Amino acid sequence: MAEEKKFTKTEKHELDKELVTATGRAGIGFDDGRIEDIAEFVAPDVLYRDLIDRVRKYHPSDDISLIEKAYHVADLAHHGQLRKSGEPYIIHPLYVAIILADLEMDKETIAAGLLHDVVEDTPVTIKEIQKIFGDKISRIVDGLTKLDGLYNVESPQAENFKKVLSTLVDDVRVILIKMADRLHNLRTIDSMPKHKQLKIAAETTYIYAPLAHRLGLYNLKSEFLDICVKITEPDLYHEIVSRLQETQKDRNKFINEFIKPLKAALDHLNIEYKIFGRPKSISSIANKIKTRKVHFEEIFDFIAVR
Repeated sequence: MAEEKKFTKTEKHELDKELVTATGRAGIGFDDGRIEDIAEFVAPDVLYRDLIDRVRKYHPSDDISLIEKAYHVADLAHHGQLRKSGEPYIIHPLYVAIILADLEMDKETIAAGLLHDVVEDTPVTIKEIQKIFGDKISRIVDGLTKLDGLYNVESPQAENFKKVLSTLVDDVRVILIKMADRLHNLRTIDSMPKHKQLKIAAETTYIYAPLAHRLGLYNLKSEFLDICVKITEPDLYHEIVSRLQETQKDRNKFINEFIKPLKAALDHLNIEYKIFGRPKSISSIANKIKTRKVHFEEIFDFIAVR
């Protein structure tokens, strides 16, 4: 969350102009649509173009003017605000929008992701959002603002869990944006004090990871829990990462050998298919080490093939 700022007359005038128009920008390429982390700092305009290209990958003919307008309003509203890491604040909603694009969400959800902190952290009101973007997006943004208002880090986790679940009744997209918001905050959590990191890790494990699992967002769930292990048990986390890197060559060889007969059988059936092999998540391996009370070398079921 950023410190609230006051607009100058010039900035307010520019925001008012967004009521009737928005400019467009071109996109640049990305190789895939996975939920992936990006370099520590990328200029906002570059991130924006990356976002647009990702959206066009799964909506090649979609009109992205709504997303363009949302970016320009959010960029103006957050102008001059910084994150605790020192980055321009607009970086955060852009990353949230990119995560949502990787989940192939609709343009209304992505636009709302760009705007998710505008009402809470800037002088822009929900009525202005409604006037600019209409009822659908204003309801999502309002739901996010109300959830943040209800949510209290100091409250018992069960109470916060009820508040998060209550928003599912109105629009599941509120939760999806909140999870994308949480994922980016976790990825950049190093700038926060350790005690806050531990509290955020606890509520992520208790609230957001189970919700991601229930919604079928398994990549989000895995990354939530992996980062939580990194926060709560850094030595174990780095040991597993190191061992996975050391065994990567042998693991890839094993996966390729395992896939060969499957590929031959599927080719014979003349059907379209995809086979993926990967190590199980760091959190899953960590859980096996702790529950079975064994060393990394004693775990053999840490490869998954789909």
